[in-house]
Amino acid sequence: MFRVLVTDDVDQEGVDLLTAEPALQVDELPTLPKDELLRRIGDYDAIVGRSATRISAELLQAGAKLKVVGRAGVGVDNIALDVATSLGIAIINAPAGNTVAVAELFFGTVIGLLRQLPTAAAAMHDGRWDRSRFMGRELKGKTLGIVGLGRIGSEVATRAHAFGMTVIAYDPYIADERFAALRVRRAPTLDALLGETNILTLHVPLTDETRGMIGKRELSRLPARSVVVNLARGGVIEEAALQAALETDQLRGAVLDVFSVEPLASDSPLRALPNLVLTPHLGANTVEAQRNVSRDVCVAVRDALLRNDLSRSINVSGATGEWSELQSAMLLARRAAAVARAVLADQGMRAVRRVALRVSPDLAHGTGAMLAAAAAGVLEGVIETDRLNLINARSLAETRGLELSVAETTELGTGRALEVSLSGGMQQLAVAGVAPEGGTPRLTRIGSFHVDVNPRQTLLVLTNHDVPGVIGRVGTLLGERGVNIAEYHQARLAQGGDALAAVSVDGTVSEETRKALLELSDVRSASIVHFRDE
Repeated sequence: MFRVLVTDDVDQEGVDLLTAEPALQVDELPTLPKDELLRRIGDYDAIVGRSATRISAELLQAGAKLKVVGRAGVGVDNIALDVATSLGIAIINAPAGNTVAVAELFFGTVIGLLRQLPTAAAAMHDGRWDRSRFMGRELKGKTLGIVGLGRIGSEVATRAHAFGMTVIAYDPYIADERFAALRVRRAPTLDALLGETNILTLHVPLTDETRGMIGKRELSRLPARSVVVNLARGGVIEEAALQAALETDQLRGAVLDVFSVEPLASDSPLRALPNLVLTPHLGANTVEAQRNVSRDVCVAVRDALLRNDLSRSINVSGATGEWSELQSAMLLARRAAAVARAVLADQGMRAVRRVALRVSPDLAHGTGAMLAAAAAGVLEGVIETDRLNLINARSLAETRGLELSVAETTELGTGRALEVSLSGGMQQLAVAGVAPEGGTPRLTRIGSFHVDVNPRQTLLVLTNHDVPGVIGRVGTLLGERGVNIAEYHQARLAQGGDALAAVSVDGTVSEETRKALLELSDVRSASIVHFRDE
């Protein structure tokens, strides 16, 4: 039974998806004070909320059982993401649910600004008829400059064409093909975009790269009497610089739905600017958007808890396609790395320095997730953490100085094949295998030896001289000690030379049994790999 805390008035349709699951106990509570939440959080496996609850480092560390944090919305700046990642806590948001709502708000507020609708409506309510005072402007023929051509930026671009606007965008992370498909001209730099933009709109997250990206200098590069719109995140625009540009009529006007500090102070000088349309963070405030983000995040939290599906977690190295389709490959990568680590450790190499993953082309779409799995396999039994998982494995590995790399290659053939190679100093070992979709992963090579074995529960890796009787002596010893053999694969490089046995067994194998194996004649090494349950 998993316990889930739902707070911040998450839409009921999503909550109902959680409460419908017998394996989930759902507690719906209003937004709690910090101290009360800290006192309670240790009882929960997951928390689902909106922006009102701050998921601080202190809260995450107090949540000893926390596995998942669900954010019913796009932004995660109220979440200590780095801390969550280090603790192995999945952070899940709902990036697509409010896309249409924000795009429609953009056009609603910009048209309102250009046609002076807020002040015209206020005049009418005051009993005045000032028709001649409210001369407006049209969108047609204007150049729209979009910073950030992601989901929302793309929706804005699509609708802008219907208004007869010229659309340009700056986004170094979006491919040329996407620009072409949206009929948007790419600006090579932010400065280039600013120089020909009549209406500037920002659709970027708040990061170190974007914080304060539009300041006094950038505003001065816009053509005179331009319009600036920020429906993304407070802090992307320097509010003091924007205020100055509006007060001097350098800008025709602006729209702000987000602010560096929210709620906006009642005495903020921004409230006094007549050419500034202010809204109280309404981007996702539609019935449809709240229903969408609630449903999306609750489904993802449910699947993360019950099915270990982390495909929607923003702090796990992602993969395209179906998460379930990669399960066997991730399992293989983790277990191949664990085998290589154990064998190298028994050869005297305790400190792994490099982890190199190679995959066949039919697995190239999942390299991030598989590299995380390989890192987890290396760290199993090496670090003391109950939260080692795909979320924090790469971060923990890199913290310990491991170099991680991944490459696609045709050398492994097709058939969903991969190879994990560990190295340190002068030692190196590669373990390869295949991971049929929906099938059982199998190891196909350990070092130079070709094998065919399912890495299940416990794997013994023995090296021996290729002489008669070794297999019988190993089997007899294991039988006498109550170890049941599931598969036994013996491989050799040449008759009478070196041989390797990969023996899959049930249960665990003690250190005393390993030592007894080493005392058998012609057995040169014996490594035991106990696989963690996935």
